[in-house]
Amino acid sequence: MLNRRFILFTLFALFNTQVVRALSASSSSSLDNKPSPVPTKSSVNREKLPPVENLDTTEPKMGSLQPNKPGLPDSIKLLIGAGGIYAAFLYYGSLQEDVFRYVAEDGTYFKQAWFLQVLEALANVIIGFVGMKATGATKGIPLRMFGISGAAQVTAKACTSLALANGLSFPVATLAKSGKMAPVMAGSLLLGGAQYELREYLQVAAIIGGTAVVSLGKKKGGGASNSMMGVFYIVMSLVLDGVTAGFQKRLKTETAKVGVKPKPYDFMFWTNFFMFLTATVIAGLLGELTSGMSFMFANPEVLSKIIKFAICSAVGQSFIFFTIANFDPLVLSTVTTTRKIFSVLLSIFIKGHSLSMTGWSGIAMACGGILSELQAKSRGHKKAHKN
Repeated sequence: MLNRRFILFTLFALFNTQVVRALSASSSSSLDNKPSPVPTKSSVNREKLPPVENLDTTEPKMGSLQPNKPGLPDSIKLLIGAGGIYAAFLYYGSLQEDVFRYVAEDGTYFKQAWFLQVLEALANVIIGFVGMKATGATKGIPLRMFGISGAAQVTAKACTSLALANGLSFPVATLAKSGKMAPVMAGSLLLGGAQYELREYLQVAAIIGGTAVVSLGKKKGGGASNSMMGVFYIVMSLVLDGVTAGFQKRLKTETAKVGVKPKPYDFMFWTNFFMFLTATVIAGLLGELTSGMSFMFANPEVLSKIIKFAICSAVGQSFIFFTIANFDPLVLSTVTTTRKIFSVLLSIFIKGHSLSMTGWSGIAMACGGILSELQAKSRGHKKAHKN
């Protein structure tokens, strides 16, 4: 027990250090780029921050806020954005694990991963539609690329759920998903001839190696075992994450070609709309629409958890967009990265996963790789603003 507390306190200290560094970098960049009383057109352009993945926004970023602009202080906005992301997605992860670990009276489990994606995407479509109407819909959006991107994204999410449904433990799945850089690097090396630094190889190796050690370091009787099918699905999810990232870049290029700049809720609505359509078709072909509904209504406890799960997903996405609109991309990266690690720790301590010292060493190794990647982003961010 003493070892557990020592490890937990050590990880918390590391996370807090990374958060402080990221926020300090964001704050210093804001001060360094503070506009003159009468900003010129060129100075305004220099203050524009790079977009996060495929998300563009017309709202002002933290680095371009005017000193006397009315509204909530940045500290309050950060508390709202980061607090909302943490609360929504920590509970989201806990509910997802509960859904696939639930055992009905007849001994059956919930296996309808595609049906779960239908409900999650539907909740996001509803919230996205309301937000899009409130902020004004963007016309002329190239929907074809939204359709392709949405289909790839929902397939990746379904593979994660299928990994859990096939016995992969939540901590292992979450740590593995933090290694998204691996398939991206592999594809770039094989197809694009890209080159990476030794540090980047070590980061990926630490995450993958740590995840493998955690998988092997579970004590007997300490929860569900990690099946080969579960490992297969999480690997497929990682590969599809890399594919999705490529489609999202193409989507950004297509929107730029036609001179359209979608707002955050445009992305949320249209991406999830096509995710919903894809999931509905596949769930219907697999017979999961009827079997999933039957399981839910036969087990009200699961029904309640799935509804909360879908709501948490939609609410969490809204807080992500709020953070993107008000802060530097590094702040969002810091919050979402540390959130995943806290999800792993909460699952271990709350859900009864029992790890040996070997397993804890794997946790430390994977977390070290994740935090190293975050630190590298922070350094790159500082250099970009200095230049």
